[in-house]
Amino acid sequence: MQNSLLKNRKIISVRLDKDVYCIEVVIKQTYLEGVEDFFFVITNRYNEDNRMYLDFVKKDQLNDFDLFEIMVPFSSDIEKLVEGEIWDLHILRILDNNEVKSRIKSKGHELNLYSIVQEDLEKVVYPYTTKKGNFSFCASDYKLFSMFDELHVKKDGTIQFSGYFNYPPLFQINGYEFGQMTLLVKDNLTENERMVPLKSVNRAEQGKKYIGSKLPENIGFQGEVNLLEELELEQVKHFSFYMVLDYKINGVQKQLLSLRMKCNSVQGLPVRYILKVKDKKVQLRIKSTKVSEYLSLSVSRYNLKAEVVQGIKKRWVKIRRSKRLISWYKAAFTVIGMLVPTNKKLVVFESYHGKQYSDSPRAIYEYMKEHCLDYKLIWSVNRASMNYFAQKDVEYVRRFSIRWLLIMTRAKYWVNNVRFPIWLPKPKHTIYVQTWHGTPLKRLAMDMDAVHMPGTNTSKYKANFLKEAGKWDYLVSPNTYSTEIFQRAFQFNKDVIESGYPRNDFLKNSNNEETINDLKRKFNLPLDKKIILYAPTWRDNQFYRKGKYRFNLELDLMRMREELGDSYITIMRMHYLVSQNMDLTEFEGFAYDFSHLEDIRELYVISDILITDYSSVFFDYANLRRPIIFFTYDLEDYRDNLRGFYFDFEEKAPGLLTKTTEELIAGVKDIQSRQFKVSERFEEFYEKFCYLECGQSTKRVVEAFVQTEKVTMDVERE
Repeated sequence: MQNSLLKNRKIISVRLDKDVYCIEVVIKQTYLEGVEDFFFVITNRYNEDNRMYLDFVKKDQLNDFDLFEIMVPFSSDIEKLVEGEIWDLHILRILDNNEVKSRIKSKGHELNLYSIVQEDLEKVVYPYTTKKGNFSFCASDYKLFSMFDELHVKKDGTIQFSGYFNYPPLFQINGYEFGQMTLLVKDNLTENERMVPLKSVNRAEQGKKYIGSKLPENIGFQGEVNLLEELELEQVKHFSFYMVLDYKINGVQKQLLSLRMKCNSVQGLPVRYILKVKDKKVQLRIKSTKVSEYLSLSVSRYNLKAEVVQGIKKRWVKIRRSKRLISWYKAAFTVIGMLVPTNKKLVVFESYHGKQYSDSPRAIYEYMKEHCLDYKLIWSVNRASMNYFAQKDVEYVRRFSIRWLLIMTRAKYWVNNVRFPIWLPKPKHTIYVQTWHGTPLKRLAMDMDAVHMPGTNTSKYKANFLKEAGKWDYLVSPNTYSTEIFQRAFQFNKDVIESGYPRNDFLKNSNNEETINDLKRKFNLPLDKKIILYAPTWRDNQFYRKGKYRFNLELDLMRMREELGDSYITIMRMHYLVSQNMDLTEFEGFAYDFSHLEDIRELYVISDILITDYSSVFFDYANLRRPIIFFTYDLEDYRDNLRGFYFDFEEKAPGLLTKTTEELIAGVKDIQSRQFKVSERFEEFYEKFCYLECGQSTKRVVEAFVQTEKVTMDVERE
């Protein structure tokens, strides 16, 4: 192999030898200079301390690179590996008695063809290339993989295609045999599904290419489809593709649907065709989706002007998100911050990355708007939330715009409840007030043993957090307990405003029947039923990709409606990181999705019972002295593997802990059957965490950072 084609930590071949993965990787010789020792390991994605050291040998020297062969024996410790779900391959170097762990890069995208079936566990293990081009192993339920590798478009719009599939149990377990293959085509505008028969073809070369993969010869298919027939062009129509496989297992007929079909081995994508259909110009686009490399096909009416405008927009978005522009923006921010005069009456507010008008920044804003009339108050707003803020009676500016840059660099105060981007420099004249967004139950920052979030690792996460915390001038704390944790976990040694949370003033000042009924009418909720608020937190290890988290709803809403629907309704408020739309159509009249409501505070006030898990919402809700039920179906995993708790949650939680919907329903009925009374444990909790919440926290915070600044200026004058 030519030296110019080699890259450090890059895999050049994979093969299977009797259920042992043999992986060849090249390491640049200078990369190992000064290293005391090094190892190859696979590390559990969700627990970095769970790792397996691998055997390896040096096979060859290729100019400036050493070629190593790594052996991954999945036949041993299979149950541990399957249970771990995802394992990442690293090289571990020992430098100055410290571990330096780096990912191994992957070559190729069809690694699922090296699958190993674990029949007794009904699982399949296979290597794959991550979205960032790294090499990992996945253990999952049986899956049908299918792939296009050739596509041709004829003048009439007919698409001829070929590809291959892989369903590991079919080839590795006795009793399986496959029959008809069919292409399933779906679109975004209709519920129609087109079924296109596929012809089986011999692909013996795949078995030769993927050594040890146990692939039979007849895994190939070919066919053709015309998606322009009877086509309406009022909207852009997007198509997605799936494979349907009929098969038998021990003589029993079954059918299997594949994951969405990929096309990463198709050469020349993306492509665009301008075709004529019924005297109209039609545009057919075929491409691979950016992250997952699914085949994406769209059809639309061709409009030259619209194409030019769209092309310009796409290029601008690409430029706007580029690292070069961020570097330029950071440099401009730094220079302007040093040159422009400070506006000592300018305050910039931001809540949850500019997505909401909520939380303590909102409380501080509303107080200052009423009591600090000579101050200019501006909200920093995410691009996607501009329409939302346009409906508010507030002044706002789009995040990262030129105007935002000029306002942020001139502002005397920043008020935020989460972190700004790590690259954002703070001008020397700016006072950064960090309100934070919850009383800590789960371990934070430097107190975390391991970080399971996508796009980072434990050391990087902690380093970035400390860099951000170093910019804060004031940190708002709800109580002494939180102050001690914040100072340690954030390594924060500046001014802590121990005041109670400004956001909770609303709970103290609005807890009356008139306000509650007005809010119920505002939300079109029945006045004659009690309200259960379900507000869970997110899970670090449940995500789609960096910044996009998912949440598996474990509540049985059907059962809850059957048992509680006569007296209660349920309102759902998901964490802002997982607040994707839920389809609650089936539960109309009983379950309502309020995940995108600007501020949870109004939901607290109208709710009779809170159901949560490990979310800090229960610290706030306790101010209302109303019943709380904890739905902790994954308590052991969350406590022991994900975050860990600062105190004995099971012993100190101010409410009933349940693990099933049945237990939860029983808890609600028990509350319903007897008038709720604050228990001794609840009272102890209240006195420890809520003692500062008296409806005056916002006043305390504003007076702390504004008054301090006035005193400082007076001293300077003297």
